[in-house]
Amino acid sequence: MEPPQRSPFLLALAVALAVAGVAPALAAAGEAAADGDAAPATAAASFLDLRREPVVAGDAKAGQALSEVCSACHGPAGMGIAPNFPNLAGQSAAYLYVQLRAFKGGQRNDPVMAPMVAALDDAAMRDLAAYYASLSPSDARGDPHSPGGRVFGDGDPARGIPPCEGCHGRDGHGPRADPASGGNAPRPPWATIPRLQGQSATYVAKALQDFRSGARAGTSNAAIMRGVASALEDEDIRAVADFIEAKQPASANAGR
Repeated sequence: MEPPQRSPFLLALAVALAVAGVAPALAAAGEAAADGDAAPATAAASFLDLRREPVVAGDAKAGQALSEVCSACHGPAGMGIAPNFPNLAGQSAAYLYVQLRAFKGGQRNDPVMAPMVAALDDAAMRDLAAYYASLSPSDARGDPHSPGGRVFGDGDPARGIPPCEGCHGRDGHGPRADPASGGNAPRPPWATIPRLQGQSATYVAKALQDFRSGARAGTSNAAIMRGVASALEDEDIRAVADFIEAKQPASANAGR
């Protein structure tokens, strides 16, 4: 049985409260970067405010030609070959582009990705983003009645946890689509919010732990996620990560 439809107003209110609660963190992070007082992980990088990032366009065919080296980790179809590598297929081009920018600019740190993006210019990053955005994403779907599914769909107001689907979409399908684009492109400021459905539990849990610890803190999205993740216990992180991974295809639990 399908879970009940949730009020868009209540979801929007929950997200607004979550964002409002970390608004001072956004301002403080930006000021710290400007003053040179940022955390060591982002001290050399300027803070990226992604709230007005436009929808990204690129040449998917050119991106495919550039993707051969990427496929060693992310697979030929944009699906990670190991649980610590994220799936890229079906992500919004804006999300993928700003992640590449963050790796290149030092706002996001990874010993593997840093040298990979060092030689990419802006056009190449846009083309790669457009290519992976054009690929088909995972068709997995988690059980909405599982512990992680309940946190994802309902949050936990008593503990200050907003519903993940308020930003990441029902079942983690990604941000809202712009009706003017025919439903194919998310609209700012949602364009840089990732699709989560089908990501590996290992990758999702590591990302949430990094947001919670502040290891990933160089962008406005990361500042928002730190506010959300700070309310999560380890068991919450495991439950949400397992729900997102959803090893079974959507058809396997279509009758839930």
